[in-house]
Amino acid sequence: VTRKHFKDLTYVCFNGESTSEELVVYTDSESDKARLMEEVKNDHQRRAEMKINAAVGFRHVIDLLSSENKLIVGHNCILDIAHVHSKFLAPLPSTAEEFVSCVNKYFPSIIDTKILLNADYTLQRKMKRSSTSLSSAFSLLCPEIAHGFTRNVLSYEPCVKVEVHVDEMRSSNWNSGAKHEAGYDAFMTGCVFAQACSHLGIDFQLHSPSENLTQNEKLLKHMNLLYLSWINGDIIDLRTGNRSAELSGSNMIRKPYRKILFKNIVLLWGFPSKLKPSMIRDCICKTLGPSSVISTYCIDQTAVFVQFSKAELASDFLNLKETLEQSNDAISHLHPLSQLLEGGNTRAASYETYKEICASPISKVLFADQAEAVGIKWKTELLPSDKEESHDNTRSHLESAMDSPQAVQKSKTRNTEDVVNDSSNKRFCDDIIDSFLKVEKIRRTTNL
Repeated sequence: VTRKHFKDLTYVCFNGESTSEELVVYTDSESDKARLMEEVKNDHQRRAEMKINAAVGFRHVIDLLSSENKLIVGHNCILDIAHVHSKFLAPLPSTAEEFVSCVNKYFPSIIDTKILLNADYTLQRKMKRSSTSLSSAFSLLCPEIAHGFTRNVLSYEPCVKVEVHVDEMRSSNWNSGAKHEAGYDAFMTGCVFAQACSHLGIDFQLHSPSENLTQNEKLLKHMNLLYLSWINGDIIDLRTGNRSAELSGSNMIRKPYRKILFKNIVLLWGFPSKLKPSMIRDCICKTLGPSSVISTYCIDQTAVFVQFSKAELASDFLNLKETLEQSNDAISHLHPLSQLLEGGNTRAASYETYKEICASPISKVLFADQAEAVGIKWKTELLPSDKEESHDNTRSHLESAMDSPQAVQKSKTRNTEDVVNDSSNKRFCDDIIDSFLKVEKIRRTTNL
């Protein structure tokens, strides 16, 4: 109303932290009105920038660490670095090479104390090849702090003395065992790093506090190396993106694991909650053979990864699952996979589908809820090369079980008229029975 009927009056609103002020201002001319509106606009922008800067919070710390080229110290810290990347730098990229390139741009100097512990033979000997977890390393290398031992009873005296300052309020309740709390874990990591540096020949008494450790020659060969996979001992170099095996100085003995092949992986979710990953593996092995599944990995209580020994087996499993769900008769309930498909909510797809679901801006706690929120309605996603020939491939897999004399004789005695009159449902039943007989044969052979 003011704008329409009173050309010399202007309505403005100023928003404060807790209150807002509304004014109707008289202006002599259009130029005065334009100046007033420009001032109001600038004020709104200034307040918005202040609010954004106040909300940024810890991002200022990240920017400061990056700009000052500080040495970042962590323990088995690739997941910590990934978390910082996703929350303060950019969404996580799809490849490890892109990830390390971005990390190295912002943090060109990172040290992983787990790398130091496994690279130094003297430290390994002192730790007696025990666990290199943060709490174990801290207990052994800094027992005076970890356990409150006095110096005269130490079996191992630290090379570097670490002074602990606790305020008066907390001095009476000082707890040196609060591991897995972010602040105390950082403290333990710093203590372990100091002891490891001492074993590498770095004397902190000869260096000023302001000296840049990122240029220390004894640290450079261990810098920017992170464990990409602790199970396999894979190490990635943040400077080049190259991957390598366990450090040559390490004498850790590891069980060999097969390389992860994404084309061999099937994603399962929505299965009955009573099923554990080992039970899911048993169900599949009873169907496709005892060596068909290499491993199962639990994402959460609603989803698992199943890695097959061959890509063909992953395809066979998806085709067989779809066949069983389409038949949905009494015979299908006798199949070993019926336990996995119980309830009718089990979904299966390739690893690519997992990436698509995780890339969605929608965020749910459980993976099954996440997939539903994204809009997944189908039960089985066949592999691209199998979608057109899924039925033929499934029949080929099932009919391979018909190698007994009885099965051969049965096929010979069936006449043309019987074949023509068979319904699709009956053909599914025959396929499932044959598959079930094959499973029983495999099971008996294995037991013998």
